[in-house]
Amino acid sequence: MAAAPKIKLYTSHLCPWAHRAHIALAELDLPYEEEIIDLSVPRTPEYLAINPRGLVPTISYNGELVTESGIVAQLLADAHPSHLLPPSNAEGGALRRARTSFFVDAYFSKVSSFSTKVVYGAGDVDAEALAPQFVEAVVKELEPLLQDAAPFFGGSEKLTQAEVLTGSFIIRLLAFRRAGLLPESFFAPLPEKAPAFWKWAQAVAAHPSVTRVFPEERIIEGTKARAAKLKAEKAKN
Repeated sequence: MAAAPKIKLYTSHLCPWAHRAHIALAELDLPYEEEIIDLSVPRTPEYLAINPRGLVPTISYNGELVTESGIVAQLLADAHPSHLLPPSNAEGGALRRARTSFFVDAYFSKVSSFSTKVVYGAGDVDAEALAPQFVEAVVKELEPLLQDAAPFFGGSEKLTQAEVLTGSFIIRLLAFRRAGLLPESFFAPLPEKAPAFWKWAQAVAAHPSVTRVFPEERIIEGTKARAAKLKAEKAKN
């Protein structure tokens, strides 16, 4: 049996991008050391030497540094073939990987911007006007891709790479609803118009690998503070 890799994760529990790495590590049951990076202050010279961009996550994998959340998640999935993502040379593996990538791209390129505009729109966004567009995008772009979810992507009973890469954003989407950062009009039509997506989102947001690192109150407080700062900065200009 191969020895477990030596992993150190530089992260912030408040960052949805870093959260991706936590979900992957939890699903793969890989032990790791963690160093918290405070994103509210300038990065230290020590961390900038590790990641000159100053972003999280960064992973040290057997001494090799890898940055950017999608690349970190891909490294972990490729180094440890599992239910997350099949090897490309496995039967049907290349197609499954392509479909996973398409789903993730659809979420971020076609859907997520509507909620981001409302939360961080500095008060200049008509949330009620954007709500139908958000619902329409979910219905058109995501609902058809989740028809076989069981409850996770591609008929899987376990999380897949699709959930690794979107789960930290889905759990925040639902948390922003509870906190009033997003209006109910974003969500009320979904059980009827996008039932597969709605069922999938609920399952993702409740999964232990997704909730394991999710300090909801701190995230909501930080999001409100960031939104207020953006609004104040815009008012000055």
